[in-house]
Amino acid sequence: MRAAQHLAVALGVGEAGHGAEEPHGQNTGGAGGDGAAPRPGARIERIEITGRPQTDTDLRRRAPVAKQVYGREEIDKFGDANIGEVLRRLPGVTTPGPPGRGGPPRLRGLGNNFTQLLIDGQRVPPGFSLESLSPEQVERIEILRAPTAETGARAIAGTINIITREGFKRRLNDLRLGFGYENGKLSPGVNWSHNDNAGNLNYTLSASAFRPMRENTNLTRTTVSDATNGALLEDRSNRSVTEDRRYGLNLNGRLLWRLGEGGDSLSLTPSVFHSSAKGDGRFALDQALRRPITPVFYDTATSRTDSSSTNARLGGQWRQRIDNVRYEINGGAGTFRNENDTLRLENLKTSSTPLRTLQDRGSTRENSFNATLKATSLVGGTPDKPGTEHTLVGGGEIDTQQRTETRSSQQNGVPQLSDFGDELKASSLRLAAYIQDEWTITPQWGAYAGLRWEGITTRGDAGQAGSAGVAARPANRSSVWTPLFQTVFKPDPKGRDQVRLALTRSYRSPSLGNLIARPTINRDFPVSGPNRETSPDSAGNPALKPELATGVDLALERYLSSGGVLSVNLFHRNISNLMRGVTTLEAVSWSPVPRFVRRMRNIGDATTSGIEMEAKFRLDQLITGAPGVELRGNLSLFDSKVSTVPGPDNRLDQQAKATANIGADYRFRGTPFTVGGNANWVPGSIIKLDLDQFVTTSIKTVWDGYALWTINPTVGLRLLGSNLAPRDFATINQNDTLTPAGNERTTVRSAGPSFVNWQLRLELKL
Repeated sequence: MRAAQHLAVALGVGEAGHGAEEPHGQNTGGAGGDGAAPRPGARIERIEITGRPQTDTDLRRRAPVAKQVYGREEIDKFGDANIGEVLRRLPGVTTPGPPGRGGPPRLRGLGNNFTQLLIDGQRVPPGFSLESLSPEQVERIEILRAPTAETGARAIAGTINIITREGFKRRLNDLRLGFGYENGKLSPGVNWSHNDNAGNLNYTLSASAFRPMRENTNLTRTTVSDATNGALLEDRSNRSVTEDRRYGLNLNGRLLWRLGEGGDSLSLTPSVFHSSAKGDGRFALDQALRRPITPVFYDTATSRTDSSSTNARLGGQWRQRIDNVRYEINGGAGTFRNENDTLRLENLKTSSTPLRTLQDRGSTRENSFNATLKATSLVGGTPDKPGTEHTLVGGGEIDTQQRTETRSSQQNGVPQLSDFGDELKASSLRLAAYIQDEWTITPQWGAYAGLRWEGITTRGDAGQAGSAGVAARPANRSSVWTPLFQTVFKPDPKGRDQVRLALTRSYRSPSLGNLIARPTINRDFPVSGPNRETSPDSAGNPALKPELATGVDLALERYLSSGGVLSVNLFHRNISNLMRGVTTLEAVSWSPVPRFVRRMRNIGDATTSGIEMEAKFRLDQLITGAPGVELRGNLSLFDSKVSTVPGPDNRLDQQAKATANIGADYRFRGTPFTVGGNANWVPGSIIKLDLDQFVTTSIKTVWDGYALWTINPTVGLRLLGSNLAPRDFATINQNDTLTPAGNERTTVRSAGPSFVNWQLRLELKL
């Protein structure tokens, strides 16, 4: 686009390709197609410049900031049921939990909330799960290693931006019918998307319905031993089998009105995601060795959980060009509702009367609103001084959330924690302003500079509002300045090699759930007496402060002639105000004796660094005459250190040591068959959380494969196998505790099998 503008200026004509628009959702930061005004007296002629559309590699190579781009080809390759399954195979992405199971995607091995998740440049709304988003609704996925002023700085690990599809010029119905099969459970699902236009209106409508069923088995063994001589003091094992049945319906749309020839537009994006679930659990506990100070917990137990959640949101965007400035207003309002009811019955073999009846009812309501005003202008850029071109972007944002939690807990019919009330609240207000400049200094060198300010005010119920000197909802105010600089250098402007450097500041803010101080009581130790350090209550902390990180990224990229890419990226982050769960003995209002309570706290400083390598190419690019097999591979190595915890293994909580993928795809010539596969590897690790607390996780490997039979251009049949070599997945928590009787070591090992998941899907384009 910009090359066409420069050519038009050089020829003395007006705008080239006037009315064309940058690809939807691309964070170009540019003016989106404005050229220079015609010179006085110049003869105006119409020039049409055509060429192939930009590929994913083109978008990545020409981006002013470092990012990886994965489009429809990569998204459709395996025929995944949801976008979460697509993400776990991308470079540097890890997901928590057992092999083959999804979860929130994480970059650079880091834990929860270090990665910023965006949809069309806007933060994912509260309560939204990416597993609710079908691949048919997505145009491309962008991974930004370093934050930008426009996308926001809540991205210590990086940003995943999911760009949804716009309406097409032609009518298209895409229907996918299928089912999954895992461990004897059948999970049917259907996805439908419809694209059409009516005059200046282009629209996309999507719907999906699903009914996944899963059965999980877990064996947990807890031992307590003398840390000095290893003598076994306690030994108990718990076996649990849970069966989950979910029902879900997702509806969303995108309506785009073209308001003129200059790219002006108005769009609305309504969406509703609803799911309900029922879970049944069976538990068997064997206390093979028990001390008198440890109560008899139970022999058998059953549980029943009913839950439902609804997430509704309406987003909008208005684009208007006035003179040489494009203005954008983005905004949205949403509401999230969650209801759950759990009944647990615990029994002894010697009695027909339940030992304990536990019932928890909870309701969460969270409302959110956000709005952004952005102005973009192309400044400079004349034929005789190409290095004077600047793309200036400035804007302001407001984002507010209000969360209300209602909870009722009963034990044997007696209400628990009645002093706290049933309803607690938390809220946040975030204001932001930013400015950024993309500067084409020379054909070899481009630079990006940005400055962003964010002010955050959070409030969370302290949970002890009736106590003397304790505010009901204390406010926590903070502000963050984030200067950002990125540059790209091309030794040869016509070559395919380039170097990227980024110097940035980013942060992580506490979640609203961590601000509400209402406790959750450990069910094994009633509030009438003490609990143990290894079995604490949990509560929020209204005084939590955001984490701050300063970082550097250095990347070397080589783009191959047929669309392949080779890249190496180094990164480092210095983190202050690190948040981590800490267990301490507290005098609490909900018990007559001190209790151990686990809260998130700011504990000090940390560092994290790593190297990320990626390769994507065709085999015949390396070996002449070889089959056109598409090969891809990536390897990422991570390390971190927490200053307040002595080493070794004093790493950031939940951070993986590494992750790697290797995959291949091939379409047999002259046949309608395509096959492919991918292997994902995450090594086991040991993380030292405190002087005497360790967490060990086992190795995780996931083998996936697919076969696609393209019956005709509108009909395809796909078979996908995920986690083809299932293996058990285990975590071990070890904690040394100094007690009056001596130093004790508590070890909790939790393990369970994983299973192959098969999916068969009929794909129709009508």
